[in-house]
Amino acid sequence: MTLMDSFAGRRVPPAVTDAGLALLFTAGALVPLVPMPATVPALRTPDALFVVLALLSALPLAVHRRFPLPVLLIMTVAVAALQARHYIPHLSGPQGTSIGPSYMGVATAVLLTARRGAPRTATLVVAAVIPAAAVTEAVLAPAGHRIATLLAEAVLLVGAWALGRLTRARAAIRDQALERAAALERAQEANARAAVMEERTRIARELHDIVAHNVSLMVVQTIAADRIQDRDGAKAHELHGTIEETGRATVTELRRLLDVLRTEDEADADPSKEPPQPTVEALPALVDAVRAAGLTVDFTTTGVPAELPAGSHLTVYRIVQEGLTNTLKHAGHTHAELTIAWERRHRRLTVRLCDDGPRPGEGAVARPADLPDGPGHGLLGMRERIGAVGGVLHTGPRPGGGYCVHAVVPLPASTPAHSPTPPPAPDDPSFDLAGHYEGHSPHASDPRPAGR
Repeated sequence: MTLMDSFAGRRVPPAVTDAGLALLFTAGALVPLVPMPATVPALRTPDALFVVLALLSALPLAVHRRFPLPVLLIMTVAVAALQARHYIPHLSGPQGTSIGPSYMGVATAVLLTARRGAPRTATLVVAAVIPAAAVTEAVLAPAGHRIATLLAEAVLLVGAWALGRLTRARAAIRDQALERAAALERAQEANARAAVMEERTRIARELHDIVAHNVSLMVVQTIAADRIQDRDGAKAHELHGTIEETGRATVTELRRLLDVLRTEDEADADPSKEPPQPTVEALPALVDAVRAAGLTVDFTTTGVPAELPAGSHLTVYRIVQEGLTNTLKHAGHTHAELTIAWERRHRRLTVRLCDDGPRPGEGAVARPADLPDGPGHGLLGMRERIGAVGGVLHTGPRPGGGYCVHAVVPLPASTPAHSPTPPPAPDDPSFDLAGHYEGHSPHASDPRPAGR
């Protein structure tokens, strides 16, 4: 009904469409458009009954949308009465087939009923109403033309019914396509919201790591400056300057991250505003920062660096950052050794950070087995990060004092290797329960291997 229900590209209300059709067919029933041929038997002169029947054969279309089946029945009976009273010519007779306005009105009512009615109503129309109308027309037709009238009526009404069902099916397909498109759009919006929430979670983790590290440095530096204020004013002044720089850096990082959070709420968010993630190459700057806080760190890198995914780069950096922060927090101004070993033969990157524990006479906070719960917090955050990249993490106190963090991050499979030997894993026979490797220990250079 797209053509019938639209005009000049604009949708027309169904009530207006029905009213227009009713007026059109009423005019056609009351005013013949062409003179009847001489071969047509004489028709009865129109009278009051003709006017009533003509109105009943067309005007009910105005309320077809509300009462489809009753309207069709009224119009069909009215047209049959017009023919029986000889007010209109027969559908088929000596003059041939003559499909006048009244018959077209009934066909239109059949089409609209098939288009708008329920499946049960449409079935009733094609199974009962159309056969009854065709048989009635055939009975009223002149002798010798009954079969032709029956076939003409059946073809006309069945064709209208089929066209109505076809337009209904096309409309249903269109509605389903629109519904699927809307569902797909909703799914895309939901995925976009989920991606935004995931990114917010990641930013929150990065925010914790940055703030926890820098604030811990500021606290340690403040304590150190207070202790040497009277003995070495120049050194205290230097520490105060370092505290200021660390604080400014923290504020800068916070602003950058919060700017990302704000732009995520905007429809035209700019991904380029996201701060770059730290990599393994940023470790020397991190070590210099903790050295300025009073921690003595021996930093060693061995092997040839290899390509790492961005996630592995970030994991290594955060593990070292968390380990150094914990050393400052729990062991104070002690000595620590950080080793980054690129082991292409075993396709792994080994990170080893060991400290000597608190210096004699220097108070330190007891180091807990795990830091506060939550993803991205303390040792639990380390394990979560290393697990996400398929690595292994071992932490624990050293037998002679101090604490060790040992992490193994796998290198990508595309990294060239001199041996097909895969990296040892916790379920490898060469890896014992104490976290040591038989034959080749990552702690062979230290007499105090790291515990778990």
